[in-house]
Amino acid sequence: QVQLVESGGGLVQAGGSLRLSCAASGRTLSSYAVGWFRQAPGKEREVVAAISWTGGTTYYPDSVKGRFTISRDNAKNTVYLQMNGLKPEDTAVYYCAATVGSYYYRSDYQYNYWGQGTQVTVSS
Repeated sequence: QVQLVESGGGLVQAGGSLRLSCAASGRTLSSYAVGWFRQAPGKEREVVAAISWTGGTTYYPDSVKGRFTISRDNAKNTVYLQMNGLKPEDTAVYYCAATVGSYYYRSDYQYNYWGQGTQVTVSS
């Protein structure tokens, strides 16, 4: 099975940028679709980006479209989430998740493997 470790979270002012990384070990990530999710206190976990195993297809909800970009480097076994134009409402714990499959998936129940999460805090 694959193990996932997120990094790159932190504190940033509104309008700033962060790049999150999701590094995989145990298995090559090239056979997995990957998603980034977030969960704020008192709220349900929600998808913020998803990518197919080749990287050719991506998905973003309207809340982050145009601000967030998901990408992957299968040679480095890593998936990235570039976040620009951050807003206070983006504050949450961000998780990456993976599942065997060729397309992208938007629901958390579709993913089998999860990282431990990284905190992103956006100050106003």
